[in-house]
Amino acid sequence: MTCQYPRLRFVGDAGILVEFGDHIDEAIHDRVLKFDHAVTENPFHGFTSCIPSYVALLVGYDPCDAEPSEVEAHIRALLETPSTTSPAVRTHEVPVCYDHLYAPDLLAVAAQLGLGVDDVVESHLSVTYRVYMYGFAPGFAYLGGVPHLIQIPRRAEPVRGVPAGSLIIAGPQCIVTTLEMPSGWWNIGRSPAAILRSEHDQPFLFGVGDHVRFVRIDSVEFELLAGKKNAG
Repeated sequence: MTCQYPRLRFVGDAGILVEFGDHIDEAIHDRVLKFDHAVTENPFHGFTSCIPSYVALLVGYDPCDAEPSEVEAHIRALLETPSTTSPAVRTHEVPVCYDHLYAPDLLAVAAQLGLGVDDVVESHLSVTYRVYMYGFAPGFAYLGGVPHLIQIPRRAEPVRGVPAGSLIIAGPQCIVTTLEMPSGWWNIGRSPAAILRSEHDQPFLFGVGDHVRFVRIDSVEFELLAGKKNAG
């Protein structure tokens, strides 16, 4: 049976999930972002937050201030009146060093894909990525748009101690890590950019829906920028 979207599902006693699809797709994500904007601009009594993901928006509410039926009615009314505005989109340029010291998996990725190292790097640099959602760790932004040429499945086994700033890929997704952590994704570079900014008014560099382009730097530039970040 074909599922009809958008679909509403209650999550616990303080949230309702509005689903717009079931796969990674820019058009679906555009609907998520537009509805996020619509709810934020037209909140109901008891509204607490909106959390966008690839295909859905989690709308939070205070069960002491709002009846679930009233929340559902408000959301359905907004869905019947398509938003005519969209949230602002910013484009960020993020420096990345692909030198071997900072890209421990680049050779293995190239070999598995039957490509040269430069082919992998050039392909990765050739597109603009979209920030689809945050999750897993603070500032951990899931970027979609990895070219088909370099899409590679996750590792069979994760590795420990992947450094903060590592540029990791798996399938159509790409992430710049913000903390040292284990990962089953492939590490093909490292960025000195401060993605997680705990002392900043906006602690995450990217907003969901923003665009990201990567810019290649060498190891000398990496060390210079990393030193400035640590000093600041």
